Amino acid sequence: MAGNQDQLEIKFRLIDGSDIGPKSFPAATSIATLKESIVAQWPKDKENGPRTVKDVKLISAGKILENNKTVGECQSPLCDAPDTVTTMHVVVQPPTMEKDKKPPNDEKQQKCVCVIL
Repeated sequence: MAGNQDQLEIKFRLIDGSDIGPKSFPAATSIATLKESIVAQWPKDKENGPRTVKDVKLISAGKILENNKTVGECQSPLCDAPDTVTTMHVVVQPPTMEKDKKPPNDEKQQKCVCVIL
């Protein structure tokens, strides 16, 4: 029985209400590994899917989960019941935000300089 308690059933709820999973993960699995699993299992017919793990945020029990934590560390007290499936919400960072962060590298761009004498 102790081996089954170290396994958690987790399903990932996407923004459109559909799910990935449920799938069983050991309690020692890192959140970064869960995100890798989501990127690999993302439905091909869905638009705006994550390109990398950095595009994915996982939310469980109202908290954004950190990559360096394990599933066991982030486990909600409600998960202690046997045969419970934990639902984690998946948020994908929009790709337009990455474009806004990149500075333009165009050297032909005119620059304004002000001098106060």
